[in-house]
Amino acid sequence: MTTDRSRVAAAHRMLTRLGVTPSDLHDHDILVNSVPTLAEYLPRVIAAAGPGAHRTYGSYWARMLTTWGPLHLDQIAASDIEAMQQDAATRARPRRNTRHGRHAGEHVIAAARAIYNRAIADGLILAAASPAHRVAKPRRLPSPRRALTPQELDQINTVARRSGNDVILDALLLRLHTETACRRGGALALHLADLDTEHCLIRLEEKGNTLRWQPVSPSLTQCLADHTAARGATRPSDQLLRYRDGRALTTRRYDHLWQRLGHELPWVAAQGISTHWLRHTTLTWVERHFGYGIARAYAGHTDSNGPATTTYIKADLQAVAAALAAMTGEPHPLAQQTEQ
Repeated sequence: MTTDRSRVAAAHRMLTRLGVTPSDLHDHDILVNSVPTLAEYLPRVIAAAGPGAHRTYGSYWARMLTTWGPLHLDQIAASDIEAMQQDAATRARPRRNTRHGRHAGEHVIAAARAIYNRAIADGLILAAASPAHRVAKPRRLPSPRRALTPQELDQINTVARRSGNDVILDALLLRLHTETACRRGGALALHLADLDTEHCLIRLEEKGNTLRWQPVSPSLTQCLADHTAARGATRPSDQLLRYRDGRALTTRRYDHLWQRLGHELPWVAAQGISTHWLRHTTLTWVERHFGYGIARAYAGHTDSNGPATTTYIKADLQAVAAALAAMTGEPHPLAQQTEQ
């Protein structure tokens, strides 16, 4: 069979307009022939994922394995992912902060993208061939969380201290989160080595593996030290927050606390108030009284998103301690250093 040179030239001109070279077509053939099935590839994705991804995407990966396991990665279509997204939104279990399955649907897309991001990085498929990236994530709705009023915060603390099977622990949790604006995961990750009683600091490891020292009031420092001594934390690696029987605290204590508060205070249940609202409350107060830069440091935010000015708006540990001292009415050793 003779080659029609004019047709070859026309094909070259077409490829040039498309930005494709003959070697790209050859690479694509190699990729197609070596693309694994989802069942073959998913264990590699799971092994490379961090604990946060496991918690968030694990159930969705299991569902994808059941549904698409025998399919090669390039055989899964964007419409397949969209169908699973809709199904997850429909099946989502109603919660106090429900968004009609919106978050579940978003997690399906994110879980699929995590798989295809890894496949692209491993050279198994081309970026343009990823079906997960052709499905748009739903737009994030504004958060209903807000700063609690002083009266609301007082009601929550009063009820926590007069009900429940461990009021000392519950009161300590509420105070810890109110003073530090830490996340729940940060509190649960505290170990005895993270408590600096001399300088009234705790070391928080939170979202994105960020690590920072956060000032706490002298009285809270003493309460935390007493708590660890009374509940059996002796080694530096022992978890700081513990049940009365010495077991390390889990997220279930938080769930139990807010369920009880919601039963006693109907407005807590109606608005879906949780520990994260305490973070909003504290950071709003700090921003109103000390400005954005100190509130950003108080929150432990290290991202560079937003206006370029945020690069220059920084606050040191002493400034955060001064804000804490003003909020709690207790002198802090680091805040006193700035006054001298």
